[in-house]
Amino acid sequence: MSSAAIIGTGSCLPERVLTNHDLEKMVDTSDEWIRTRTGIRERRLADPGTAASDLAVPAATRALAAAGIPATELDLIIVATVTPDTLFPATACLVQERLGARGAAAFDLSAGCSGFVYALGVAGQFLATGVYRTALVIGVEVLSKIINWQDRNTCVLFGDGAGAAVLQSVPAGRGILGLHLGADGSGGSLLTLPAGGSRLPASSTTVQEQLHTIHMSGAEVFKFAVRVMGEASLKALEKAGLKKEDVDFLIPHQANIRIIEAATKRLGLPPKKVYVNLDRYGNMSSASIPVALDEAYRAGLLLRDHKVVMVAFGAGLTWGAAVVNWELDPPKGA
Repeated sequence: MSSAAIIGTGSCLPERVLTNHDLEKMVDTSDEWIRTRTGIRERRLADPGTAASDLAVPAATRALAAAGIPATELDLIIVATVTPDTLFPATACLVQERLGARGAAAFDLSAGCSGFVYALGVAGQFLATGVYRTALVIGVEVLSKIINWQDRNTCVLFGDGAGAAVLQSVPAGRGILGLHLGADGSGGSLLTLPAGGSRLPASSTTVQEQLHTIHMSGAEVFKFAVRVMGEASLKALEKAGLKKEDVDFLIPHQANIRIIEAATKRLGLPPKKVYVNLDRYGNMSSASIPVALDEAYRAGLLLRDHKVVMVAFGAGLTWGAAVVNWELDPPKGA
């Protein structure tokens, strides 16, 4: 079997910035309360007419350009999202058409904030087994569309954005070295969008009761995340035949600074080896890791043969960690 390596990254963020001070005028909260409990200072929000595919396509285009790969060479497109343009067709199909990647299979994947790591693992298996050679993985969210802006416990947390990575087959022992995915459906009710599916189809009642917005048991999700982020990272490292001392860089899901600090401590890493953009973007769910990955790469923080860990947790409840051997030199000028 072969393996799969990231050969290009890209991202796209909306221009509109919503600061904590802006939120002070909307709900009963404060900049100090948000910063001390989450680490978030501001987040990006998409315009009313912007859908997931509108952010995904520019991110994908930039990733393809970085990889030097035309869209026509793509064999597979996976879009990880919980905020697709429509329930069907898949947002991945809309992205495929706009990119002109007519030869690519395309589908969406829903694993909450763990979506990008899940999608990376799925794409990696297609490449490792030789079914496909080149894949595009996108994490994209427009969470502002499903937020209850009167709920101060959730509206302060989330932001919109998209990140993408191009993967290509490489010899075994390169690229993705270890992968650990998990789920615990007993915690499904802790983080959910109750209505809009077959359980609670849209109705005037579901709209009035705000059941088409994010509902979260924050304390329970926090406890789960603090535990699972470190555990998942260590299990992925074990599968890669590596120890925590071998980690050169950590790209964690950007949900809460205290959760990131707990994972950092569990891995014994200094802050300089952990990428954090939570303060600028908030929690972008499946887009958090690929946006952070793209920024870290373009800033010259990831060096060839670095052992990079990406780890996330999300609705489901789900979790996932991937260990990759970084195969790219820093971009010129970084």
